Amino acid sequence: MLEKDNLSRVLHVDLTKRTFHVEQRKDLFSRFLGGAGVAARLLQEACPPGADPLGPDNPIIFSVGPLTGLFPLASKTVAFFKSPHTGNLGESHCGGRSAVALRMAGYGAVVIKGASDMPVYLSVDGTGVRFRDASSLWNMGSFSSGRIIREKEPGSGFRTIMRIGRGGENLVSYASVMTETYRHFGRLGLGAVFGSKKLKAVVISGRSSLPVRDPREYRKLYSEIYEAAVKSPVMKKYHDLGTAENILPLSRFGGLPTRNLQAARFEKADAVSGEAFANQFLGRRLACSHCPVGCIHIAALREPYEDEAYFYKTSMISYDYEPVYALGTMLGIASPEGFLKLMDRVETLGIDAMSTGVALAWATEALEKGRITEEETGGIPLRWGDFGAYIRAAEAVVAQENEFYRLLARGVDAASSAYGGEEYALAFGKNEMPGYHTGPAAYLGYLVGARHSHLDNAGYSLDQKELARKEMPPEDVVDALIREEGWRQILSSLVICFFARGIYTPETVCRLLGQVGFDMKPEALERLGREIFVEKYRFKKREGFRWEDLRLPARIFETPSPVTWMSESYLRKGLEYARNYVESALAEEGDR
Repeated sequence: MLEKDNLSRVLHVDLTKRTFHVEQRKDLFSRFLGGAGVAARLLQEACPPGADPLGPDNPIIFSVGPLTGLFPLASKTVAFFKSPHTGNLGESHCGGRSAVALRMAGYGAVVIKGASDMPVYLSVDGTGVRFRDASSLWNMGSFSSGRIIREKEPGSGFRTIMRIGRGGENLVSYASVMTETYRHFGRLGLGAVFGSKKLKAVVISGRSSLPVRDPREYRKLYSEIYEAAVKSPVMKKYHDLGTAENILPLSRFGGLPTRNLQAARFEKADAVSGEAFANQFLGRRLACSHCPVGCIHIAALREPYEDEAYFYKTSMISYDYEPVYALGTMLGIASPEGFLKLMDRVETLGIDAMSTGVALAWATEALEKGRITEEETGGIPLRWGDFGAYIRAAEAVVAQENEFYRLLARGVDAASSAYGGEEYALAFGKNEMPGYHTGPAAYLGYLVGARHSHLDNAGYSLDQKELARKEMPPEDVVDALIREEGWRQILSSLVICFFARGIYTPETVCRLLGQVGFDMKPEALERLGREIFVEKYRFKKREGFRWEDLRLPARIFETPSPVTWMSESYLRKGLEYARNYVESALAEEGDR
């Protein structure tokens, strides 16, 4: 890295003592680049073995990469923590202004430990940290608290405001952290870790300058990336309709989970498609900082006031594929207005849309099958398509009104273990399923991926491009998944948006890294990606991850996928192969 680059500065914050200090970690950044690689190692260092995910010893780590603030679409921040949802590796990514704000504040990473004895928020800039009283913000929704902080804190246009709603305050294990109103650290419960520390929000701003090796060459490379991004047909798709464009193709393909995966085609998919939302509700598009694409789609929902004629309120609500699947088709909701109302409530409460939708879908089927009664649901008649009931149920989850909702606030694994219905409890590695019932590569991807996410390795893409046309040995599928996951470790260490993975090829990445003082070859990147993948599994194993605990819900085999030859034995062979691969890699790395 270049001598004047501030990337290697790590800000350490102790909430218990209300102190902070800055540490130079060139050793970490020169080896792991930034982002996920650096955060994975910092998590190993800062999180004691066996730490309580909701205890003061569990750290919150934010990290960005060397390309952040310099090149388009290097716009993500990674967060690492021990997940209260799975009890193991927590990793979540967020866009908005978070990455650029952290980089311009003069830090490559922030480590937050301890716990406050009263609600606080942190105001971070290049000079340090101020601890602000957040008592008046506690019990506020994520929208309201964000608006108040914006009025109090400087740095407009340069800052990020990461904050939680009541879901995080009440320690819902899949509570999220919202940034810039429409972006999130969504999965695995970072919001609950905030809540356990009495941390309402983190505000970051700064105006640092960033050095490059050759300004002329830098401008040339910048133009190449920018032009590729704005002219890419893939990026145009993300701009025009966003990921919600996937609703109709996946439904036709037979890969769209519907009514708790009792079906994989939604008969009313047209009503909640990306095209329908664009035609009827699209109010504006937004972009993350330093991104020319503008893939964030915001719906304008116009509703009349009940007590005043000819007077309407307009709510601006973000949507994309995963929420439409989880809070729409998974719950049998065909009303776009109903989906938007539910989405808006989930956002305000500050809980992950995907886990919420899957949890409520399981509860609906459990009620249908008599596993639970309306006594457990608090009298709420959960029925497919009834968005009003689901809004009330989401509120009951956050309030944890009874034992049933306290368990549902921990996810479908916890709820189904107590009430039964594990065969249709759709979680993998305790993380609720993403919106792809495409075939064996998707499910092996959820299981093998370090954070049990579809974003780890895009197994759903392999299903659609390859396995729907021909059978492949499970070993070949796992090899392809791990190879892709290795490369994604590099992208998430550079904090490159995965939408831009076709632009940021290994060769291109090496050229860009040269401008910030990293001289690397594609082969070195490949080795580093594998090393980071193994590093994540090292932490997982230390914290009790066991391959034999991974569960295959019967439902995924009952509802036909487009890959008709998928079977339980096939998946188990793939899992055993993955296990041997990872264990060998851990042993090999341990010997070095």
